Amino acid sequence: MASTFFTYLQVGFHHIFNLQAYDHMVFVLAMCAVYSGREWRRILALVTSFTIGHSITLALSTLEMIRFNTALIELLIPVTILLTCLYNFTQLNTTRPKGSAVWSWNNLLAAVFGLIHGMGFSNYLKSLLGQGQSIVLELLAFNLGIELGQLLIVLLVLILHLLLTRSLSVKKRDWVLGISSAAGAIALMLILDQDFSAIF
Repeated sequence: MASTFFTYLQVGFHHIFNLQAYDHMVFVLAMCAVYSGREWRRILALVTSFTIGHSITLALSTLEMIRFNTALIELLIPVTILLTCLYNFTQLNTTRPKGSAVWSWNNLLAAVFGLIHGMGFSNYLKSLLGQGQSIVLELLAFNLGIELGQLLIVLLVLILHLLLTRSLSVKKRDWVLGISSAAGAIALMLILDQDFSAIF
């Protein structure tokens, strides 16, 4: 049991923390682009909100409790990236709110987008699982692995942000603009690359 848990933990980690899953990596990058290390509470709340969202649909889909058009989800994932980047552009000249780090529209939106990404994660997990077996342990381990990979991405983003803003005097506005522009361009290319005939 422990070996199975560790195996799926690794599978989940490597599923998000590798270049083949760059769409999910780009989303996490865009999602955290407007925050600095000093705002770690808001980042934690944002990532947790995304986690709640994708955990729900990952579980429901893997357990065959919901069904969806795979091609549609593959389109919606880059759409979530593009929308996040467009939101980031509206934050270039604004100061961060001082209200609750837990209850915010940003966190609600992250949870909604997480629902979409969770369905994308489930496609990969279902391809690994056999039919008719108990998958609760595998599902839990896979989800935790995704979270470890996601948190590592966030940590690396914050370290890079710190190095650029402290060592090279890159302004936060330029950081947000650069990251969001690059992520938005990738999202747009992914959208245009979709097979729309399989969706409609």
